[in-house]
Amino acid sequence: MDMRTERETPVVWRDKKRYLWLLGLVPPTAVFLAAALVWGFNELGWESVSPVWWWIGPILVYGLLPVLDVFFGPDGQNPPDEVMEQLENDRYYRWCTYAYIPFQLVSLVFACYLWTADDLTWLGIDGGLGWVSKVGLALSIGVMGGIGINTAHELGHKKDDLERWLSKVTLAQTFYGHFYIEHNRGHHVRVSTPEDPASARFGETFWGFLPRSVWGSLRSSWELEKARLQRLDKGPWTIRNDVLNAWLMSVVLWGALVAGFGWEVLPFLLIQGIYGFSLLETVNYLEHYGLLRQKTASGRYERCTPEHSWNSDHICTNIFLYHLQRHSDHHANPTRRYQTLRSMDGAPNLPSGYASMITLAYVPAVWRRVMDRRVLDHYDGDITRVNVHPSKRDRILARHGAA
Repeated sequence: MDMRTERETPVVWRDKKRYLWLLGLVPPTAVFLAAALVWGFNELGWESVSPVWWWIGPILVYGLLPVLDVFFGPDGQNPPDEVMEQLENDRYYRWCTYAYIPFQLVSLVFACYLWTADDLTWLGIDGGLGWVSKVGLALSIGVMGGIGINTAHELGHKKDDLERWLSKVTLAQTFYGHFYIEHNRGHHVRVSTPEDPASARFGETFWGFLPRSVWGSLRSSWELEKARLQRLDKGPWTIRNDVLNAWLMSVVLWGALVAGFGWEVLPFLLIQGIYGFSLLETVNYLEHYGLLRQKTASGRYERCTPEHSWNSDHICTNIFLYHLQRHSDHHANPTRRYQTLRSMDGAPNLPSGYASMITLAYVPAVWRRVMDRRVLDHYDGDITRVNVHPSKRDRILARHGAA
């Protein structure tokens, strides 16, 4: 009787991050925090220091988050099987992602006002913002847009039409709407193969990867949509082309901002857009660096497994990126909601969170010193199993004693 009672007792499990997910709203509200800090510093007479707060986005990405990742370390909590369905259906979690979007749009409008205002005395500023402050603000808005692409990534994988539409809305700020197509139908099919523009190769620098991924993903998304529409006996130049209608959202958004605030905002919209999608591409670079799916006897690539994605379970960056760092589980279960993603056995792990690794990726010599040996260790020193950069293949294979 006691044994039966024990078997029938429901599993009691508490998501310790349940309310921490609300911290994901820090990026889309950071510009308002920055304005409050600028006002406060100016009130204290610290006018020479206060402009630094317009750089709050880069401060968060390159400074605060890496420190917090080291301080708080890995998460270590995985939801058990028994609670997965309940956790998946808890609408609280999806509203945490939905809330990102209105704050994102309001912050973008506020930034446009700050870029063009010539009287900011209410912030304790004589006249308008200086150029250094305007560029810092553009980069901070770009951080919001880059993290917004990750929010769009979470929404775009879902089957609900509303969430897919919201995904495109979120991508409009960075003019990266084609990501909605390429990531779902391109990257997830070709991940960790030489054919995938978003999978970085061993020996490839981030600065070489960036244009290859940007243009390769753009070309792939167009070809994917063109092929889909051909199956429907339609040409690509139609509003039903999801690349075109996603870009149209950006045209409407940017056009409205230019109409409302003048052409002066356009250079800053370009800065924030380019910087925002470059942050996404930095994450792409580190997620699959050097990892390769092997070909089977049939000539097809093996199924994607946990060993084909770099992971990190550092809790702070995971909170801000909706568990993106549990990347192996995401590739195994693309429609699974972020709160149910688990840290998987067999997945290679980065030495720190994505926020820390982004900075390393900018410095090729440091990146290779940290990551190349980890790639080789993952494959037991067998360089032939690695996704090697074609232009460096002969030299790399020779260095590691492979034919």
